[in-house]
Parts: sequence; structure tokens; C-alpha cells
Amino acid sequence: MGLLTILLLIPILGAILILALPASRDTLARPVAIIASSLTLMFSWFLLTRFDTTQAGLQFLERYVWNSRLGTSYALGVDGFSFPMLLLATLLCLVAILASANIRQRPKGYYFSMLLLEAAMLGVFMAQDWALFYVFWEFTLIPLFFLIDRWGGVRRSMASLNFVLYTMGGSVFMLISLLTVFDAVGMHSFDMQTIQEGAQGLPQATQVLIFLGLLIGFGVKMPIFPLHGWLPLAHVEAPSPVSILLSGILLKMGSYGLLRAAGMLPQAVLSLQSLLAGLALFSLIYGGLLAWRQSDLKRMIAYSSISHMGVVLLGIAALNVAGLTGAVMQMVAHGLVAGALFLLIGLLYERTKTRDIHDYASLISVTPRFAFFIIIAFVGAVGLPGTAGFVAELHAIIGGFARWGWVIILISLGVLISAAYAVRTISLLFTGPSNDKMQQIKDLQKHELPAAAVLCFAIIALGLYPEPLLKLSAASVSALSQLF
Repeated sequence: MGLLTILLLIPILGAILILALPASRDTLARPVAIIASSLTLMFSWFLLTRFDTTQAGLQFLERYVWNSRLGTSYALGVDGFSFPMLLLATLLCLVAILASANIRQRPKGYYFSMLLLEAAMLGVFMAQDWALFYVFWEFTLIPLFFLIDRWGGVRRSMASLNFVLYTMGGSVFMLISLLTVFDAVGMHSFDMQTIQEGAQGLPQATQVLIFLGLLIGFGVKMPIFPLHGWLPLAHVEAPSPVSILLSGILLKMGSYGLLRAAGMLPQAVLSLQSLLAGLALFSLIYGGLLAWRQSDLKRMIAYSSISHMGVVLLGIAALNVAGLTGAVMQMVAHGLVAGALFLLIGLLYERTKTRDIHDYASLISVTPRFAFFIIIAFVGAVGLPGTAGFVAELHAIIGGFARWGWVIILISLGVLISAAYAVRTISLLFTGPSNDKMQQIKDLQKHELPAAAVLCFAIIALGLYPEPLLKLSAASVSALSQLF
């Protein structure tokens, strides 16, 4: 059995164990989920010690033919693009499970769904067969639908249905594109490497049509304008731990898929480069403006994700080493920032039962630990020097400037908008006249501190010392950029 299969099986076995628990022992579901997710995290870090950062190709490769007539296989592997996402996913899944202490209703179903979701997300990042990739991609919808619909807010049914319909609608375009490229290449295989080698020789017009279908499918998940309609409602109504995974990992599945599509269809990406850059800059500014207008804290973070993913799309569109490096770095940075913000805002909401920013005031004297970590998370969201977001945005700007010149100065407008809503939020939460209703709020407890501390530490550590992450993806980034 291969190492990646073991990694995939750990959360699945944990989910099966939870399902086997008798109804009278459903309180054991949480410790089982924590143990399974912790083992998954530790095993992924064990794989890091065996990952060769100098190789651009796939590592830990496993391949078993499923159906030779259909050309499908069970193929797993990781490279410099997928492995950082693997590490991020295992970390945020554990954080989300640790943050789920207040889930009292149907805990078996909740933690079972969380572990299945973790396995599906890991499968997306490890799959090296497009058919297997599509299966894992669609499978994430099942646990997410139930997590939002059963444990979400007042409008949870609408939010879960909206999310599924948007994602399935985009997946239809993705499936058509995959079937088209499978037929056009004529190699009778869904293997990613095989299809990539054949698809690069297709005519430009054919590549463009295939890529546009993939762009819609992956763009819904990222999301990019105008395919973002599901995002605010899903984030607001989902339980806060689920929002950590939605924003921290699910959005990265879209940008990761887009990176794979770019390597498969280089002529299409080159011909659509200006379109991608335009969508990126518009999403960056549009998401920031919408975040600035919000009074609901979760909705504000949701719209800010559109802005941050615009930086990722801009880095991909640059198609050079600096831009692609910025895209990968921003994927990790935004995962950490969004995870920390949804974690902290969720814990604050559990204490106050309100997400309206105007209901808070002068919390710094009542909850200094909340203030400390939330400020670090917002500083990371703005991308100030010393945070992972700064390193990511700097690379994206350098890559964009090398490709489009001074037009890239528009990205500074997005940064200014981000700074505006971050400062506004910090001001309304922690300064101003005291609110008597907020004077009895409990600060972060000892059992809540580790999750917040790990995420905020990672935001600062990668900002001050980004070399390990940069080295992890450098070989793959260089190999992809050489196609253009």
C-alpha cells in the first residue's frame, strides 16, 4: 500500500469508526475525529521529510489501472503545487474539528461528515487521473451539503442548495471539457500526464474552448466574478468550523485545478491571458468593496476571500516564475488568514450571538486575547510586511509588472480597500465607548488558544521566513513557467 493511500485512508477509517459507535456513546465521536485528524496531519508532515524539493515531477506516485477500456486508473501523486495544499488541508481540518466543541446535536453525523470531507479534499489534491479527480471533486459536495443543511443557520437549506447547484452547474462545464480533451487527444486515457502531453499539441481554438469550460468549473469554486453568488450565503449560514474549510481549503481546489489546466492547455492560457488578468483585477477590487460595505462579520470575510483569490488568479495569469510563486504563496496565506478569522469570529459569535459589527465596542479591555489574535489575522489579510500575505502579494505584483507593466498598479487599490475595512473592523470591535452588553464576554479559553495560536504563528512565520514554502514549490513553478 502506498504512502498517499495511507494518508487518504486515515480520515476514512476514522469516519467508519465514528459510524460504528453505538448511539449511547456518541460523545466519543469528537475524540475519535480529533485523533484521526491529528494522525492525518502528522502523517502529512512525515511525508514532508521525504519530499524532494529539487524535483519538479510527481513524487510518491501510485498507479493501478481500474478500467483499461475506459482509460481510468487509481493514480495518486504530489508535486510542488499539490503538496503545500495537502499540508494546509490537514492543518485546517484539525483546527476546524477542534473548533467544533459546541456541536451538541447529532455529533456522530457531524464528525463523520467532517472526516469524509477531509478525505475528499485530500483526494482532489493527490489525484493524478482526471476521472478520479472529478470523483473526489464531486464527492466533496455530499458532506458539505449535510454540514450546512443540518448544522447551519436559519437559512441553511437555501444556502446548502445554492452551494450545490452552483458547484454542480460549474462541474457540468468541467466534465464536458474533460470528455472533449479525452476525445481530442485520442490516447484513451484520463491520466493527467498523458492527457497533458497530448493536449499541448491541440490547435489553439480547440484548447481555448476546452479551457473556457474548465475556467467556469474551477472559477465557481475559487470563486471569481461573476461566479461567486453561492459564497456569501454559504459562509454566513454554515457553522463557523465549516466556514474555515470552505474558505481555507475549498476555494483553493478551484485555483489548484486552474494551475493543472494551465499546464495542460498552454496556448489557451496565453491567448486568454489578458481576460484572466482583467477578471483577477476586477475580482480583487470588487470583493474588497463589497467587504467594506458589510456589517455582518462572516459576510465581510466571505467577500474579502473573493478579493484575495483575485491575487491568486492574477499570479496564475502572469505565467512567469514570480507570478506563479505568488499564486501558490497566496493560496497558503489566504488559507491561514481565512481560517484564523473564521475561527476567531465564530468563537466570538458563540459568546455574543451576534455577527453585527456595530453591536461590539471596546472589547480590547474585556477580551485582550481575542483582540491580539484578530488583529494579527487582519494584519495578515491586508498583507503588511512581516506576514505571509505580503510575500505573496509582492511576488504577484512583480510577476504582473513583468507581464503588463504599470497597469498592475491597480492592485494597490485593492490593497488600500483591504486596509480600509480591516482598520474599520478593528476600530469598531476593540475601541470606542464601552458597551454594557459586551462587558461579560469570556476571553479565549486555554483549550481554544492552541488553534488560534498555530494559525497566527504560521501567518507571521511564513512572512518572516518564507523560504521553506518557496523551496517546496520552486521546482514545479519553474517547470510550469517554462511552458510559456
